[in-house]
Amino acid sequence: MFDVVIAGCGPTGAMLAAELRLHDVRVLVLEREPEPASSFARIVSLHIRSLEILAMRGLLDRFLERGRQRPVGGSFAGIPKPTPEGLDSGFTSLLGIPQPVVEGLLRDHAIALGAQVRPGCAVTGLEQDDEGVTVELAGGERLRSRYLAGCDGARSTVRKLLGVGFPGEPSRNDTLMGEMAAAVPQEEIAAKVAEIRETDRVFIFSPFGEGTYRVVIPVAGVSEHRAEPPTLDDFAQQLKAIAGTDFGVHSPRWLSRFGDATRLAERYRTGRVLLAGDAAHIHPPAGGQGLNLGVQDAVNLGWKLAAQVHGWAPGTLLDTYHAERHPVAADVLDNTRAQVALASGEPGARAVRRLLTELMDINEVNRRLIEKITAIGVRYDFSPGPDLLGRRLRDTTLAQGHLYDHLHGGRGLVLDRTGRLTADGWTDRVGLVTDATAALDVPALLLRPDGHVAWIGEHQQDLDDHLTRWFGDPAARA
Repeated sequence: MFDVVIAGCGPTGAMLAAELRLHDVRVLVLEREPEPASSFARIVSLHIRSLEILAMRGLLDRFLERGRQRPVGGSFAGIPKPTPEGLDSGFTSLLGIPQPVVEGLLRDHAIALGAQVRPGCAVTGLEQDDEGVTVELAGGERLRSRYLAGCDGARSTVRKLLGVGFPGEPSRNDTLMGEMAAAVPQEEIAAKVAEIRETDRVFIFSPFGEGTYRVVIPVAGVSEHRAEPPTLDDFAQQLKAIAGTDFGVHSPRWLSRFGDATRLAERYRTGRVLLAGDAAHIHPPAGGQGLNLGVQDAVNLGWKLAAQVHGWAPGTLLDTYHAERHPVAADVLDNTRAQVALASGEPGARAVRRLLTELMDINEVNRRLIEKITAIGVRYDFSPGPDLLGRRLRDTTLAQGHLYDHLHGGRGLVLDRTGRLTADGWTDRVGLVTDATAALDVPALLLRPDGHVAWIGEHQQDLDDHLTRWFGDPAARA
């Protein structure tokens, strides 16, 4: 019997598996596909909060080696603005990196920590009771686990088997995306693209490495064969329809299509089964937030599910996963809806875009929108208190290295500037760093394993109360 079975070994599933293994949870990951994705696939953007999470787990360097840093400015609706001043993070760039590289690095990380991964295994059924979940695979094999996590994508089998509603808007239009070469001189392409983008903000035909172009083309309507990747001929036809020429495109590296469906699961937890990533929310890729949102789901869920498995979780801890992450996803869905509307060529949308472009010259407006896209503006509603309460804490230099260095193991952390506090009774779940020189405006704080501030204060009894709230009875042992 496994503690947790995870359906899906994409970025969300792999990250969740790794987070659980940090706490010695027995994890099996089931991946429908028999082989990893091709080495050539679309570039995704890892935003500031995701880079912070990777740093918190000691993974950042291996990602930086495989990606390319780009300015975070201009991420909202493609409105060309500089990176705003005053971002509360040591990271002010995003990282462009192929999605298969992200998946591979996270999968390798999970396996190195002891997670079992079985490719070519599709979930076809599930039953749950008071003790656990029975998972049925294609071919009839049945597995038993204490919990099941559905990280199996937008068409999630787990979500459908649970009967969880997935309300929202269906796809109304497709967009083709790919990388390919072109036979027309770059200057000619640039002139034509500039002309088209006066009225069609979705259209992109931009240089992406030597001799290669990144191409994004809107398509009216939805393909009858959406599960199949588009062909080069599909791109050529749409280019001719929009630009009057196909630019002599050839030698594609990868081709894909996506819709503009926007949906949010009604609940993230049903008994012993939980949903995360695209299984819980889908939206257009405006702002490049999807993969980031899923990875952040996994980091929020992992330690809470581990606490439940080991028996020290406070009574409602696992329920806070839905309470915290569902509103975050709802906000992402709203900002992607807004970005899609701003890309429309309709006169009203163009007028709103011109107005917002002007307003974003105000640094505070620009910063607020970038904080949404990069998820550093997220604040969980813990209780009344200072603005920092419920927010993630940026990395900072301590006398004992960097703050994020102390979060590699996925435990909580008390950061004490007073020299009077302890975490006695919770040392298996919470670390303690005493540093009077720490660059904080508060005497002490408690960080959860996901890096969010759960308490601010200076009195031991108050700290003990909050340690109990988040990390359970000190008499319980993992």
